Amino acid sequence: MAEQFDLVIQSGSLVTPGGIAEGDVGVRDGQIRGFGAPGSLSGAELIDAKGLHVLPGVIDTQVHFREPGGEHKEDLASGAAAAALGGVTGVFEMPNTNPSTDNVDAMQDKLDRASGRMWVEHAFYAGATNRNLENLAELEKLAGCCGIKIFMGSSTGGLLLEDPNDLVRAMQNGHRRVAVHCEDEPRLRERKALAEAEGHPRAHPVWRDEQTALIATTRLVNAARDAGRKVHVLHVTTADEMAYLADHKDVATVETTPNHLTMFAPDCYERLGAFAQMNPPVREKHHQEAIWQAINDGVVDILGSDHAPHTREEKMKPYPNTPSGMPGVQTLVSVMLTHVNNGKLSLQRFVDLVSHGPNRAFGIVRKGRIVKGYDADFTLVDMKSNWEITDDWIASKAGWTPYAGFKASAKPVATIIRGNSVMRDGALQGDPLGQPMKFHDTLLAGA
Repeated sequence: MAEQFDLVIQSGSLVTPGGIAEGDVGVRDGQIRGFGAPGSLSGAELIDAKGLHVLPGVIDTQVHFREPGGEHKEDLASGAAAAALGGVTGVFEMPNTNPSTDNVDAMQDKLDRASGRMWVEHAFYAGATNRNLENLAELEKLAGCCGIKIFMGSSTGGLLLEDPNDLVRAMQNGHRRVAVHCEDEPRLRERKALAEAEGHPRAHPVWRDEQTALIATTRLVNAARDAGRKVHVLHVTTADEMAYLADHKDVATVETTPNHLTMFAPDCYERLGAFAQMNPPVREKHHQEAIWQAINDGVVDILGSDHAPHTREEKMKPYPNTPSGMPGVQTLVSVMLTHVNNGKLSLQRFVDLVSHGPNRAFGIVRKGRIVKGYDADFTLVDMKSNWEITDDWIASKAGWTPYAGFKASAKPVATIIRGNSVMRDGALQGDPLGQPMKFHDTLLAGA
């Protein structure tokens, strides 16, 4: 008798560690349990993936859902809905919320709020402050925690760790990889007058200049090396940082974003104004070219959207009193796969950046690969779908995207989590069933 599965995804182009080949993948009890030639497997539920690519579930390791939200503010439910509609199966959510997730009670409250509301798998960062440095080792062991997040420069929210001595203490408390926003706070204060004098977002990369980023990144790597600690440098934006980090891959993994690979200054600020404002900024074309080179050289480990939504009203305030951040979790897959179709990177490299990379850098249990024994998380995409991204497609409560008008040539058509379809053909399916992710570093601690 032929082996039976709960779900079979039939005749899709499977992107596995062994390459890309058409075939079937069988799911039982939420995990990948078998492979076969196209049309050869039997299951209680069948998904015809002929003409589609079946990717391991896309994991966005940098989102800001801002829980608790409100009528017009992003929250876990609306952010996770945007993720699922965009083909993302898992997210790491940042701690700069209100209140900040910088203590055990706040982390537990966030997990409680997520239960039954998240459409995708999830984990939460704990935020480092100068008040909780001695507790970081405890925080990073909590169930559902993906690690510690440090803001070396001020951004949205009140989390900040600008004192170099506090940075060293943070590195010395705990052992998991630390994710860091690298901007030098003293230099930001010194240069803010430049932004105020210009009064236009085109000054954003002047205020938060290349040296602001490189100073902080260099300080972080030195502190990490002294402490014997692994770090993850978030949203790297400059040519100099990429060149520097290429020489320090033994301690540092590297992230960049679709925004920095797709937009460039001053064009984006002239077109979009503060709707293109984020921290660190989108910079000039030569920085974008250097980031693409770092993608192709293997320096970059992970792509994260840095989804950070704000309302139109907030974005239309006079600069620099405008908040930084753009919605991005829903557009990540479509924008980057369009770059794949345009020859900027291979499909395998995309998968490495959004699935294998998060698994490798953070030690996520059973996520990020299409292999037997892993969770049946899949992103099904149509690589020949020509369409235009519009604001009315966006599920985020922000209600807008900087990619409105973007001509995409690929689109997610199904988001599957542990063998359950949570999105099919542009519509959410069933009820939210996302669960906290697990990590190898905390399994022995019972988390």
